[in-house]
Amino acid sequence: PVPGRCAYFVERKKRFCKMIPAPGRRFCGEHGQQEEENDRKRIPCPLDPKHTVYEDQLQKHLKKCNSREKPKPVYFVQDINAGLKDVAEIPEKQVPVSSLSKEELENLITKLKKASNGLELRLKEQILSHQALQEALNDPKNGESAFKHLKQQASILGNMEKLHLLGPGRCFVEFGAGRGKLSHWVDVALQNVDNVQFLLVERATTRFKVDGKHKRRDSIFERLQVDIQHLCLNKVPILEKKKLPVVGIGKHLCGAATDFALRCLVESYVTCCDGENEEPAPKRSRNDKKEVASNNSADNESNKEDCKPVAGIVIALCCHHKCDWKHYVGREFFKSVGLGPVEFHYFQRMSSWATCGMRETTTKVSTSEESEDQTNDTEEHEQTFSKTESGSDTLQGILTVEERKEIGCLCKLLIDRGRIEYLQQRGYKAALQYYTESAVSLENVLLTAVPSPSLIPEPTT
Repeated sequence: PVPGRCAYFVERKKRFCKMIPAPGRRFCGEHGQQEEENDRKRIPCPLDPKHTVYEDQLQKHLKKCNSREKPKPVYFVQDINAGLKDVAEIPEKQVPVSSLSKEELENLITKLKKASNGLELRLKEQILSHQALQEALNDPKNGESAFKHLKQQASILGNMEKLHLLGPGRCFVEFGAGRGKLSHWVDVALQNVDNVQFLLVERATTRFKVDGKHKRRDSIFERLQVDIQHLCLNKVPILEKKKLPVVGIGKHLCGAATDFALRCLVESYVTCCDGENEEPAPKRSRNDKKEVASNNSADNESNKEDCKPVAGIVIALCCHHKCDWKHYVGREFFKSVGLGPVEFHYFQRMSSWATCGMRETTTKVSTSEESEDQTNDTEEHEQTFSKTESGSDTLQGILTVEERKEIGCLCKLLIDRGRIEYLQQRGYKAALQYYTESAVSLENVLLTAVPSPSLIPEPTT
């Protein structure tokens, strides 16, 4: 064993434990039962069996275990952004794409192409940059991976600037924030701007956060450790107090997380503002209704003044294979083109063909390069496709590599088109564009949306 480290040999890993034991001890707390003078028994923690605890200290441990259920924050509302409540519409478990017959697969592809007729198949390229990142982009100390991330962040900021979203009196909500790098660069771009706040939404505990860089700045940074599925923005104290217009941002927001974020912004946020959660008024006669109609309209106008709609949405999309019909915001669009949950299931699986090609196994295939939000060199978005999903012999006999890639891109486009239709129906001007080169990231599509002119809020100064 290495001096100063635990002397326990981990058989499964074929190495000694790397933990540092307490002074004067040979073993760490996890493996302390191996000490000859210590006969206390260790048992698996009932909250998380991945770690153990002394049996005689179990009750004390349960009170402070990191896996214990913690009190829910005030902005936690169970499944507020989940979407579909009717489980009858959710399809039963489907067979893998590779198990489909040639006729079934061809029928799916025919439906896909028919539904894609009339769609703009080649998105506009809008690869921009921003001066806030120029110094970092020109820093020779950056490796290839860091440079690629900086290029993506610069283009996202460039697109935000083009939409006039970088200004005072805003609250920027970064969904799937990770270390918070995107918010960091937005803050750098707004360093001379007043009344700016940031909410960093991330369900997991994150190491190596960049939040500390902003402690001596005027802008306010706050982390919300909650799943986007359960986030009610109206109940976040800082928004409840100041009611700032919100700009939703995200860099590579995986699958259903994008749908959660969109619903969080344009449904639950505005819905709560409009008072949908209030108790229903008692029933009135027809004459009473006429009498209070004018009063209600006046009240609605005053409510609209108090309620600040979402000022904009800028999200880099990814991982369409992780989408889910029950959470998908574009279900009405799919139904309008003659498709349903079964087709959606196969299209979201086939969407992986756009990025994973014909590889037999892609247990660590990145949809972009290495993540800056990880503490080691693991990939940003690991795709877990087996040979049966991404490169079966059956499919190789039917489709070429290029055909599979084309079909995968069509699936992604169709899923994203449903999101655009969803936003447009709610009064937003929404668009898709390529925001970076495919050599920088295979997931290079950016979704942007701003309210129609009548809904755009005035900045709060």
